[in-house]
Amino acid sequence: MLARLPMPYLLLIAAFATFVLCLAVHRWIKARKVTVVSLVMSVGCCLGMVVVGGLQDEPLSPQQMLVLYSFAWTGLAIGFFPSRKLFLRYGEEWRRGVRRESYEYPRHYVVAPVVTVIVMCFVASALST
Repeated sequence: MLARLPMPYLLLIAAFATFVLCLAVHRWIKARKVTVVSLVMSVGCCLGMVVVGGLQDEPLSPQQMLVLYSFAWTGLAIGFFPSRKLFLRYGEEWRRGVRRESYEYPRHYVVAPVVTVIVMCFVASALST
């Protein structure tokens, strides 16, 4: 259903999903370098998803992969929302110059992004066929 939209609309949806994730990263970490890295990684992941989708045994169209990318990135932004206070604290420490050997990321914070991305990928696959 969504994969039948014209390509410019799908690109706008993907750009909006990238914007939402990068905005969340920028607001929580407050470091321009991290925001730029997340933007570059997002574009690379989008292009990689389109290429990998075309290389499958049953190839997926670029339109379907853009829908999947958009929903997955939106799910990732939603999933990171519960751990925003932790990101704010680590970002503040990082700006003050405090460097830790390892950063703790509690297990219950891992569950939210994983679950939301999986659910959003199922929704995307249902809406893109």
